[in-house]
Amino acid sequence: MATLKDVAMLAGVGMSTASRAISGAGPVSAEAMKKVQAAIEQLNFRPSSIGRSLSAQSLGMIGIFCPSFFGAYYGTILKQTDIELRAMRRHVVVATGCGDGTPRDEAIEAVKFLIGRDCDGIVVLGHDLLDEDMQMLHKMHPKMAFLNRRSPGLEASSFCPDHYHGGELAARTLLDAGHRQLAVISGPVGTSDNEERLNGFFDELARHGIERDAVRLIASDFSREGGFGATQQLINEGSRFTGLFCANDEMAVGSMSCFHRAGIRVPDDVSIVGYDDDYSAEFSSPGLTSVHIPMQQLTQNAVRWLLNICYGTQHDIARAFPVTVTVRGSVAPHANR
Repeated sequence: MATLKDVAMLAGVGMSTASRAISGAGPVSAEAMKKVQAAIEQLNFRPSSIGRSLSAQSLGMIGIFCPSFFGAYYGTILKQTDIELRAMRRHVVVATGCGDGTPRDEAIEAVKFLIGRDCDGIVVLGHDLLDEDMQMLHKMHPKMAFLNRRSPGLEASSFCPDHYHGGELAARTLLDAGHRQLAVISGPVGTSDNEERLNGFFDELARHGIERDAVRLIASDFSREGGFGATQQLINEGSRFTGLFCANDEMAVGSMSCFHRAGIRVPDDVSIVGYDDDYSAEFSSPGLTSVHIPMQQLTQNAVRWLLNICYGTQHDIARAFPVTVTVRGSVAPHANR
């Protein structure tokens, strides 16, 4: 295998000149650059990534902890992260939280794995982490961005929409269509973003005279299977409702499938509002009305913030991420409105 020394000898230049020509870090004359490039081609030379890393004191990698690889929501985040890093000739290392431990323990272990791999910066989707977990991990590796999550003292590192307002919008969408008999399929109990959207949802209902105890709520796990199973439970127990809020689109799609198999029509019999507005919502049948969370923009700004602090780039960073509702066919006016 050819070495940098071989390239320098063949090109007739010094080692330092050859190194600058390859790395682009420093002045090199046009003639010397031409000779080095010819030598590289002749020798089929490939620069050592380890050598470059030692020289730059950087591996050129950003890590991301993602609780799962599955679903449109996580797919959007992983894709946008890779797009941003490839534009800077950097690479992504992904760790997932799948394992035998609790979601919290798996998340902590996965983030520590990325820290141990000397990633220059790390993106964390930490809805299973406690505030003290986030603060502990941030102390271990300050170049860390938290996506879709806020924590006291970590405001600069946090990129999160207003989930409370998202819950309000979900409730308002069903109320505006005349639905007052409602049910909810939530995500896991105790996860911060899930709790925020539920609080917004129920506070908006209370302002319209509907108490929390009057709404049937089943906690699930943000998966399609979870949405299907929770909907089957609602059907089996004979719950009466004309409007359903699912705390993410994955569960909403599973719910719609369950209703279809049971002969319950959406939206004629039940109107459904999802959450996230991921790309599956547009292609469900009927199209899913969903609270739009701009995850592509959230991810882009979190990654660009890391690029700025890790590599000295000058990206403008947004901190406000408006939450809206995308109206599709899964919500219809109540028959007795």
